[in-house]
Amino acid sequence: MGSADAPYINELADTYGLATAMDAGYPADCPSLPAYLILTSGDDQGICDDRDPKAHVINGDNVFAQVTQAGLEWREYAESMPANCAPTNSADGLYLVRHAPPPYYVSERDRCSRWDVPMGSVSAGALHDDVAGGHLPAYSFLTPNACNDMHGGPSCGDKHIRTGDAWLASWIPTILDGPDFKDGKLIVVITWDEGSKTDNHIPTLVIAPTAQHIRAATPMTHCSILRTTEEILRLPLLGCAARSASILPDFGL
Repeated sequence: MGSADAPYINELADTYGLATAMDAGYPADCPSLPAYLILTSGDDQGICDDRDPKAHVINGDNVFAQVTQAGLEWREYAESMPANCAPTNSADGLYLVRHAPPPYYVSERDRCSRWDVPMGSVSAGALHDDVAGGHLPAYSFLTPNACNDMHGGPSCGDKHIRTGDAWLASWIPTILDGPDFKDGKLIVVITWDEGSKTDNHIPTLVIAPTAQHIRAATPMTHCSILRTTEEILRLPLLGCAARSASILPDFGL
């Protein structure tokens, strides 16, 4: 926030809403996989590594299962994923399964092959088609690849913040121009999985037609994002979501 390399992110924060006291909600010395498990199950499942679904078979409840049980649909749109529901990292290191959580959950094995899909590009592919047609599901989880998520990688160059900002600047206007957002049916949350190795403070942006020029100082974590998802979709609160602040009041939602 405030970086000259992130003009679009800062424009979004000024226009819509920014949570200023957001923490990932797990130990800073753990890598990123626990963030995705908290975001989707309300628990880090006792995991403090980035191993793939073969090493971490999770049998517990999760938001993907909840959505389906409510008669709704979900999608994971993962950039650079080589095939639907890929359970391992891609050979080029751009798709990282730890950032796309559905394959970790036993409950989603049948649906994963249909609903965990390659993102495609801004001009073609699954996300483009669902946005343009106003057919986004009840719950969407979008995962940039390793170059565009600001983590970086061997083939990504060294302008991580600038690259991620440009990626958002290419996708977010497309999403906000789609029928779902224009009709008031869509809230977009942009968050990061982790902070530094010593401090898991992260930025989180909330984009909604009613969220205008808001700075929210309420302490929140990834548990808050899960709680907010479940509140919007009228689902039971899982794990830490039941003990965490909701995003909704601070952002007028």
